Amino acid sequence: MRLLSRGRHHATFEFGGLRVTSLRDGYLDLPPTRLRGEDGRALDVLPAAVPLAGDNLRLSVNAFHVTDGTRSLLVDTGASDVWHEPTMGLLHDALDEAGIDRARVTDVAITHRHQDHVSGLIAPDGSQAFTALERVWIGADDTPVFTGRLEPVRDRVVPVSQETAINDWATALPTPGHTPGHTVYDIRSDAGHLLVWGDTVHVPTLQFDRPDVTWELDGDRSQARTARAALLARLTRPHHFVAGAHLDSPGIARVSPGPGGDGYALEYLAPPIG
Repeated sequence: MRLLSRGRHHATFEFGGLRVTSLRDGYLDLPPTRLRGEDGRALDVLPAAVPLAGDNLRLSVNAFHVTDGTRSLLVDTGASDVWHEPTMGLLHDALDEAGIDRARVTDVAITHRHQDHVSGLIAPDGSQAFTALERVWIGADDTPVFTGRLEPVRDRVVPVSQETAINDWATALPTPGHTPGHTVYDIRSDAGHLLVWGDTVHVPTLQFDRPDVTWELDGDRSQARTARAALLARLTRPHHFVAGAHLDSPGIARVSPGPGGDGYALEYLAPPIG
């Protein structure tokens, strides 16, 4: 995977015959008490390797655009204006910076129903953000989110309840746990596999070394832990890469077994955006 361009809000990579663009919607500062041990309690002590912004964890929020030059797929849409944080809702700026015309986006794949992933289907002015939208792929058990503000796109929702081909290079893989409909998207090219994995990991400086640590908002923590373990093992295969919503932007990396066989190591393909 080769870096082609980058800016304040995007990074574009060549991935075989595809182009993958990481799009930065912004970041969130959240309390460390969101992290939970196997007993379900907040962690008493954070390792020194976990950086804090003041007293909070700083989570990048990323979406990803993939194209073969003809067809394209946008995975997740950011928060639009629903989070009420000035550090969020930058997806349209990122698309513009990367030279991606949102008026040509026909397919959106949502990893799960939480606001920072699905809300960007509707622009801050209440209009539909993607005027050519034909399909919104999402885990079947997360489709109840399409009410109220998101009702205008409900007629284009495609529920995913099993492994489902979106096109000849993208496949939806149900990975419930964080939410009942949490879904990973496997992007394939002649260069390998890129797993766009949503909220499988929230704090990369901790959860690769300690995959047992879960997140307060994991709906089923045991199921989320099992899904994370399976995906991490899969990512150690040759020619496999990960794109993470909450990995440090641009959030595209390789995964390898950790030293001594404990945990995993993460190697970013481009330095994180400050």
